[in-house]
Amino acid sequence: MKIRQLTESIGAEISDIQLDDLDEDEIAEVKKAWLEHKVLVFRDQQISTEAHIAFGRNFGDLEIHPFAENLEEHPEVIVLEAGGDSPRQNYNAAKDWHIDVSFREKPPMGSILRGKVIPQKGGDTRFSSAAAAYEKLEAGVKNRVDKLFAVNDYTKMFGPSTRFNSDESHTDNIKKYPPVLHPVIRTHPETGCRSIFTNNFFTSHIDGVEDAESEYLLGELAEAIRDPDVQFRVQWEPETFVMWDNRCVHHVATDDFLPLYRRMERVTIAGDRPY
Repeated sequence: MKIRQLTESIGAEISDIQLDDLDEDEIAEVKKAWLEHKVLVFRDQQISTEAHIAFGRNFGDLEIHPFAENLEEHPEVIVLEAGGDSPRQNYNAAKDWHIDVSFREKPPMGSILRGKVIPQKGGDTRFSSAAAAYEKLEAGVKNRVDKLFAVNDYTKMFGPSTRFNSDESHTDNIKKYPPVLHPVIRTHPETGCRSIFTNNFFTSHIDGVEDAESEYLLGELAEAIRDPDVQFRVQWEPETFVMWDNRCVHHVATDDFLPLYRRMERVTIAGDRPY
């Protein structure tokens, strides 16, 4: 197994590895590299859907997304497609930087995304180190947000006016997924690093401060995530796999491939309560 670091703060490409034929030592090496580099890229992995699922289970239980489309025979696998003849001609994941499913009490630990059908142009995914972004915050902002909590609300992204919900299902889902408080700055449970854990998809406001201050602080945190110096981007190829740590990484898709067709498949590793 070879590791090629892609930037100073985030990302590494792993070669000389086959994801459906790993022994315990290799799995431990992947885990170590994942914690260090936060996002891992694996190229040309010609493996089955079952092997994709099995690879994810090496790192924890897999969860089923409450709203995203999935494979009927493998509900752990989310299908993300747009363009071409698909019913989706826009791409919600391209709207803004985000952490996956932070509206849950226990957001995912991480995700493993697979490129199935890749357009000839466009469709990259960008990743940002929320740990490096936190370290670059101005001292006054950092000191202010360090002990604050923010409200994360599923309705910001999956409310009744979206394709994910009817008025009836929204009434049920608001009971299943009430707003939750998460720390504005999360401590990684394995590395101890501190990172920004607010995002424009699901964070509605910072708890316990005036609206104007909440808006200001969330804006400063969002700008820190958008800093190109803490980012890198993946140019997809068929059967490229990307594994990221949802506890300290934000990501955003690009929709510059539309109207061409793009299909991705993802498994999501269950996480724990942020602190």
